[in-house]
This record gives sequence, structure tokens and C-alpha cells, in this order.
Amino acid sequence: MNPIRKAVFPVAGLGSRFLPATKAQPKEMLPIVDKPLIQYAVEEAVAAGITEMIFITGRNKRAIEDHFDKAYELEAELEAHNKQALLDLVRKVIPKNVTCIYIRQSAPLGLGHAVLCARPVVGDEPFAVLLADDFMDTEGGTRPVLAQMTEVFGYEQCSVLAVQDVPRAQTRQYGIVSASPYRAGLELVSGIVEKPQPDEAPSTLAVVGRYILSGAIFKHLENLGAGSGGEIQLTDGIAALMRAERVLAYRYDGQRYDCGSKLGYLQATAAMGLKHPETAEGFRAFLGQMANELAQPAHEEKGNGGS
Repeated sequence: MNPIRKAVFPVAGLGSRFLPATKAQPKEMLPIVDKPLIQYAVEEAVAAGITEMIFITGRNKRAIEDHFDKAYELEAELEAHNKQALLDLVRKVIPKNVTCIYIRQSAPLGLGHAVLCARPVVGDEPFAVLLADDFMDTEGGTRPVLAQMTEVFGYEQCSVLAVQDVPRAQTRQYGIVSASPYRAGLELVSGIVEKPQPDEAPSTLAVVGRYILSGAIFKHLENLGAGSGGEIQLTDGIAALMRAERVLAYRYDGQRYDCGSKLGYLQATAAMGLKHPETAEGFRAFLGQMANELAQPAHEEKGNGGS
């Protein structure tokens, strides 16, 4: 198999859980401190050596294309006012050696259908899929999650799914795998099911938004009918693929935040706010002050009760 050169970003979803904020802007453009979610995902792909970014878009997603395009008027304005640091920041949104390709998904037919839309560009190559909603954070000195996975692919030469354990009550929110030990950090997938009820889930090992897939997945997706929710499910395609090829589950090194939910989005914002050089010190002080204020009423009540 070839090295991973292409990444698919399914970004056609409506983002209804963030309405009204997403009424006129893509959910993938919601910022975490000063960068939109989709930029973090693209930067993760770039760090893994990927040079072709394939966005599967829908209506009202033009802001994503504009974000990764050259902004002539903005750059001219910043240059005229000698704002070199901001100008450099804008110009580095996407490296010069990276190509962005946009494909319109005609109807909301599921993640499997969105991935299938990339077939004319991907061909038979292995490729990555990144869901920007799944914000992946790693500590300094640790490679980004997708770079970890491309390294696994480099010596295993088969499809790799990022997985994590979830509470059994949450299995209905994920694709859940059955797997057996393979080697450190890796398990051999023997089954996968989309959003099973907790009492029916084969395990609590959930697939999260990073995949490296064999190009053979396309022929399986092409032959699928509608699955869970009346959509073409990527998990069903993977289930068909693994009958012909190995599929591995990878327990990645990093912290995932579910930015498809309000709570996960706030958690990611707080985590990155504590890391950003412009906000870390002041934000940490603010959180400490808030913690003290939240604890104060309980402390006073305890004190009054004992007097």
C-alpha cells in the first residue's frame, strides 16, 4: 500500500445541536480560542504528512472554503498597516504544499455516503478520515493522533480505527467494536456495530473520529443499502471490509473532546485556553477565582450550621 497522502473531512452536517449559532455558519468554523475546529483537524492531518485535503461539503459551507483560500483584501489591509505578525498568521492557515479539494454531498445520506463521495479523488489509495467534531489534544512531545495512526499503518499496512473505552450507557452514541488483543495499543477487530443499545453492545470500545481506511472500502460502501437511521453507515462498510482484510483498533495517546456537544465544546475551549500563550495565565487565574466563589456559599453554610 502507498503512504497516506489524502484525508477526507466530512463537513456537510447541519450542526443542529448548536443552533442558532450554526444557522448561518458551519459548526466546523466554531472557534476553539482563536482557530476554528476544522483548522485544528487540518493541522493534525498536515502533521501526519498528508498533502491533499478533501472536504465533503453541503449548503452553507462556503465559509470553510473561504477560510482556506487566500484573503487578498485582508492581507492587503494588514500589510498596509504593518501588522506583520497577523499577516503571517493568516498566510500560514494552510501550507503552500497542501491542496484543498471540495466536493458537494447532494443529500444527507450518512457518513458512509460522505466518504463514498471522495472516491473520484481518492481512487484506490489508502486514506484518512477526520471528523472535526472530535477534537484531539495531545501533550507536548506527543505526536498528534493521526500521526500516531499513520505510523501504525506504515508497518501494519491495513485499516486502523481510533478507539476509546466509553461508559456502557453511552454505547448508543458510537460505533462499537468487538476486538481481541493484537499487540501493545492495538486490537484486531472481529465485529463492529453502529450505535447499539447498552444491553446489546458487544463491548464498550468505541470508534471515535479518526480512521485510516483501505481504498477497498469504497466498493463495500457502494454496495450497501441504508443502515441505522436510514443512512449509509461507515461502520457497515468497515464490517464488510474486515471480512476481506485486517482492521485494527488503536488506543491512541491523547485526550478527545466531543465538540459535537455543548459540554464537550466548552471543555475543549477551557483546555486550550489554559494552553494558549496569550490566555493561559489570565484564564487560570479566572478559573481559580470562579472555583473559590463557587465554593464560598457551601463553606459559609457549613460554618453557620456549626455555630
